[in-house]
Amino acid sequence: MPFLKFNKSELVNLEYSLKREIIEANRTGAYCNTSIVTCNTRRYHGLLAVPIDSFGGGKYMLLSSVDESLIMSGKQFNLGIHCYGDVYEPRGHKYIVDFDADPVPEVVYKVGDILFSKTILLVPDNDQVLIKYTLLDAPQKATLKLKPFLAFRNVHSLTSQNGEAKTEGTPVSDGMSYCLYPGFPRLHLQMSSKSSFKSSPYWYNGITYSDEYRRGFDCREDLFVPGEFTTELKPGESVVLSASLTEISARGLKRRFDEIVRKKGNITSYHDLLVHDADMLKCVRGGKEKITAGFSWLETGLLRETIVSLPGLTLYAGSGKAEFEKILDTLISDEQERLFHRTTQVESPLRLTDTIQQYIEFTGEEKRIWKKYGPTLKGIIESYLPGRRKEIAMHPNGLLWAQMDWTALSWMNTYVNGQPVNERAGYQVETNAMWYNALCFAIDMEKKYGAAKSDFVQRWTPVRDLVLQNFQPTFWNAEAGYLADYVDGNGQNLDVRPNQLFAVCLEYSPVEDEIKSEVVSVITNELLSRRGIRTLSPRNVKYKGVYEGSQPERDMAYHNGCAFPALLAPYIDICFKMMGPSFYKRAGYLTEGFYEDISKHGVGVFSELYDGDPPHEPHGAISSAESTAALLRIDYLMNKYKEEKK
Repeated sequence: MPFLKFNKSELVNLEYSLKREIIEANRTGAYCNTSIVTCNTRRYHGLLAVPIDSFGGGKYMLLSSVDESLIMSGKQFNLGIHCYGDVYEPRGHKYIVDFDADPVPEVVYKVGDILFSKTILLVPDNDQVLIKYTLLDAPQKATLKLKPFLAFRNVHSLTSQNGEAKTEGTPVSDGMSYCLYPGFPRLHLQMSSKSSFKSSPYWYNGITYSDEYRRGFDCREDLFVPGEFTTELKPGESVVLSASLTEISARGLKRRFDEIVRKKGNITSYHDLLVHDADMLKCVRGGKEKITAGFSWLETGLLRETIVSLPGLTLYAGSGKAEFEKILDTLISDEQERLFHRTTQVESPLRLTDTIQQYIEFTGEEKRIWKKYGPTLKGIIESYLPGRRKEIAMHPNGLLWAQMDWTALSWMNTYVNGQPVNERAGYQVETNAMWYNALCFAIDMEKKYGAAKSDFVQRWTPVRDLVLQNFQPTFWNAEAGYLADYVDGNGQNLDVRPNQLFAVCLEYSPVEDEIKSEVVSVITNELLSRRGIRTLSPRNVKYKGVYEGSQPERDMAYHNGCAFPALLAPYIDICFKMMGPSFYKRAGYLTEGFYEDISKHGVGVFSELYDGDPPHEPHGAISSAESTAALLRIDYLMNKYKEEKK
């Protein structure tokens, strides 16, 4: 696709190219992430990071990078690139003339009369990365030397030269294997063609990650290079380097590489791209299928992120009911504590009702789905009774009060110097809107499919009525014309935030239609941007429209102005419900900007958040499950209302 290509002037400009990242991830949970010129700028960057079950399933960086050198007519050209403090050495990026990411990342180098390419492929069903090197054109054969840089550390950490590392390798078929520390799996480095390996163990010290430096984090580490592989290439020939946790047969590497690339096919539409990205965010480990919240540092199997993104990454991506239920069943099994006992994101269990409602709407299988998941949803409701959870409980007025000193009890949960940026203690508008939706849905389902005289219906119907009676008087401010963000002992907090959106967009709303219109109007006028919904109105003195600076500065902006694509899906959904197909063009206008940015930040993927201020630069995780899911849901809604328009 044209938007996944870059020209020479962009690639050789490090100010530009180092801010563009490639990401590949597979169903085993492994990933490959680096800049488009293959210079690592984050601690999370590397060619092969894998989950290690014996270490609790966390991800560990094994192969950080590979430096390539071409030798022809006695001259050596180093194509690698590393940052050491303020110095880049070698400066292989100056030879790059082209980059293409469709269907897999390919970098093309031109050195005099030599044209050479490097293509990086993460194997979809194995903890393995394949790097294919091709001498596209040259006046004669060339010698290729490859130096692997090994890390063997947690992706959140950095490593230093030490005497504990076991630097001796073990010969394997067509290569070598290494395991620097006890407990780690062995990394097998194998070549597809005849090659030699020269052992020359050496620590490269002080490799600097510029993105970490800019954020004020530890940014330097030492990487171990065990030696180098050497092979000969004739013009038109290729060789594949495999880095894998298992020893493989190197003979068929080139054929396997080409087969995988061919099966991937080309991406021909934005929908194809969204489906491809959705697939990267799902993994199966130990028989359990889960969603990764984002790459490359967000975790796998998180409660809220999975609940929110599940319909988009499965149903609207076309992968179907079976995958939806596998992921949900795993989540329910793994998250019993947070679903039924305690969680600092107090609204997260209640969000599950909306996910089930979307599932029912998509499939039409209301009775079967309620029979399977109804007990879970009812159990969640019961868990909010007084005395069940320390952080939140139902008050006599039916509303939920959340409070735990110095703790942010919602999805707005950033901290600076140990203090929550947005504590929001009291009655939270979104939590109580989700509470009402959960009560109404469970009661209606029980009336239809439960016992003739359901105890649940009898006990909870009065509570539902109390919530409806008290929600609007508690949160609505007629003078301001919108819903309070939360209500505490000091009264209503009138910061204009997107949390009030959930009082109008869910299937069961606790406010009158006239108030719905007022809320949507305020969100449209003060929070809506072309990269999602802002987390705070620009009119507020606390508003920070640019996500930049040190970690504390960025955490202050995270929920005080940044725009989140994930919030755009419920906004567009309620707008379609209120305005019908006439909103179609507007929905397209609000989403096309994401595709305009497809060559920024993460190439071909969708970012976690954007600046609240124009030009709305992308930030956070380069590939976000919630953002991808939201755009898939919007795409589904637009197709639905486009058909209605016809």
